[in-house]
Amino acid sequence: MSLVDLPSAAPQPLAGRVVLLSGAHGGLGAAAARACAAAGATLVLAGRRLPKLNRVYDAVAQAGPEPLLYPLDLEGAGPDDYAELADRLQAELGRLDGLLHCAAEFRGLTPLEHLDPAAFARAIHVNLTAPWWLVQACLPLLRQAPDAAVVVAVDDPARVGQAYWGGYGVAQHGLHALVRMLAAELAGTPVRVAGLQPGPMRTPLRARAYADDLGEDLRDPEAYAGACVTLLSAAGATHRGTVWDAAAGNAAP
Repeated sequence: MSLVDLPSAAPQPLAGRVVLLSGAHGGLGAAAARACAAAGATLVLAGRRLPKLNRVYDAVAQAGPEPLLYPLDLEGAGPDDYAELADRLQAELGRLDGLLHCAAEFRGLTPLEHLDPAAFARAIHVNLTAPWWLVQACLPLLRQAPDAAVVVAVDDPARVGQAYWGGYGVAQHGLHALVRMLAAELAGTPVRVAGLQPGPMRTPLRARAYADDLGEDLRDPEAYAGACVTLLSAAGATHRGTVWDAAAGNAAP
């Protein structure tokens, strides 16, 4: 598939860019996919549930350039699988300008003392180890772009560091550290790294923790899709090395 020539009438900050989006059928992922497509990006939609991916594909194809689908299960994939993904991106698209990681797994609040050891290990792997393997595999391809972005969606560490958040909460603290560590290591390269911390969103993940969530600050994921576009575009350079608290409108150093 070749990149599509896009009309110049509307602003297209991601025109000509190829973006890999993991967790594309989740709440934030699906909203970000539509926004990025409308901004001109050619998307590679990665996720583990093909029927849901197909629905996102249809919406994205209507909003912008035709996307590609890449079924990917973060729990079962290993380093070789991510290397194969990067190789296929190189072979089929010839470039990668952005990686937006929105995938997450959370199965409910549980006291650490009673948490199944396998469930704890799975949460750490899916929410921390797997995202890093994905980024690591894509870095050589991202380095070839003149302006590349790695954007990782993260949760509020003050909230998920409280009781009962288990392996998910621990992994989220690790993601915050990973963003800053990797950003420092890549400071002299074309690859910029940033985190995106959206505010509370109406998503299935949040519903597993808050059954009756009526908070005044609760928003639909679409409220933060524009922030994803900004971080992936040239304008995201101002957030390099930070975690952008999109609800508060600021970036923490």
